[in-house]
Amino acid sequence: MDAIEAIKTRRSVRRYLPTPVPREVIEDIVDCGRMAPTARGDQPWEFIVVTDQKTREALAAVATWGKFIADAPVCVAVFARPTPRYVEDCSAAVENMLLAAHAHGLGTCWVAGHDTSYAPEIGRILGVPTSHRLVALFPVGYHEDKPIAHKRSLSDVLHWERY
Repeated sequence: MDAIEAIKTRRSVRRYLPTPVPREVIEDIVDCGRMAPTARGDQPWEFIVVTDQKTREALAAVATWGKFIADAPVCVAVFARPTPRYVEDCSAAVENMLLAAHAHGLGTCWVAGHDTSYAPEIGRILGVPTSHRLVALFPVGYHEDKPIAHKRSLSDVLHWERY
């Protein structure tokens, strides 16, 4: 799958099969996140891969819009050292990983983390230093769903020269 196809066909998935995801596939996905661009080369990210069922259930219990994390075989939590552009840097890394997972035939769904009320509890569950900030969580797994995109048309969002 080429990059353009991956971008245009990736969709958020909220229902997962219990099939395990091979470790080398997860490592490749995270490696793609590691390759994202960063402001000043800061690379503020830390990636925590969670495969333990009880831990995923604990994350799902506190993540307001991420209850389906418990059903996926993997969850990735993205934390950052607080640098001037950590949100942008880690968001670029998350997008790389979502696209890489899609290219591997896996589903994902970006679950909000930055500035959420539950972010400190996610950090506590995962043993993350309190100096680090949660940016995102996303489950990863095989799926049967064929989600349909509801995207605004290009003509609705594209402006030339001025709004």
